[in-house]
Amino acid sequence: MLAQQLLNGIALGFHYVLIALGLTMVYGVLRLLHFAHGVIYMIGAFAAMIGILYLQLPFAVALLFAMVVSGIVGMSIERFAYRPLRGTHPITTLISGVGISIFLENVFQVMFTSDSRAFPETGITTSIITLTDSITITNTKLYIIIAGVVCLGLLYGFLKLTKLGIAIQAAAQDIRAASLMGINVNRVVAVTFMLGSALAAVAGVLVAINFNSISPTMGALPGLKAFCVVVLGGLGSIRGTIVGGLLLGVVESLGDGFMTDLVIDKDAIAFVILILILLIRPSGLFGKHIEKV
Repeated sequence: MLAQQLLNGIALGFHYVLIALGLTMVYGVLRLLHFAHGVIYMIGAFAAMIGILYLQLPFAVALLFAMVVSGIVGMSIERFAYRPLRGTHPITTLISGVGISIFLENVFQVMFTSDSRAFPETGITTSIITLTDSITITNTKLYIIIAGVVCLGLLYGFLKLTKLGIAIQAAAQDIRAASLMGINVNRVVAVTFMLGSALAAVAGVLVAINFNSISPTMGALPGLKAFCVVVLGGLGSIRGTIVGGLLLGVVESLGDGFMTDLVIDKDAIAFVILILILLIRPSGLFGKHIEKV
């Protein structure tokens, strides 16, 4: 039973990691809390649905289509909602992000209604894989784990082995110094939003397949939990985001399996952990020591 819940928690954790990586990268470069990130997760799932249902794309192409659409939306949000406010008070950009998130969510509710609907047929039949007599996993959860590992490997290679990836790291260390050294900061920021949005799209599509459900509000709670993961791991720390996401997924899974009689809902566990971290270690598990939050 314990091993089963741990495996379920790892799959859930990689779901959170894929969403939270975009938040971490954006904060690392701009010191910006990107509260519109959850709606991009939703847009990725709807883009894949449109690709499969209306454009008749095979699933793999529809997934790439969703990543491209989400990347474009992410860059557009940065260009029109954040860039004009760069240098202003952080609360101003935060409110701008919340506003664009509400706007896009309502646009999709008008276009597709606010009710949940089944995700279109992808050719992927949900099946149960038996690992041992007491441990099983569905193929869709296994795809989430595999996608998480592959995306992390590709992201690591991009950041370490490409000039643009090194430029992103330089901007994360000191964006003003990077600009003085000739780095095109606007390009770096746009690519950061594009990468983070594409990763969120992968999570949105795979979770929509796993639960066979999609709705315009599906990104609200995962977006807030991703924020909890970023704070838990340490603002701006990719390593911390990976550890924080897996930790939160395992804790939620264990709570769902062993604390069913408690009044607290498993979805509230993330926010309880967030409060405890802010009280005990405001900088997170791998964050740098800070004077204020």
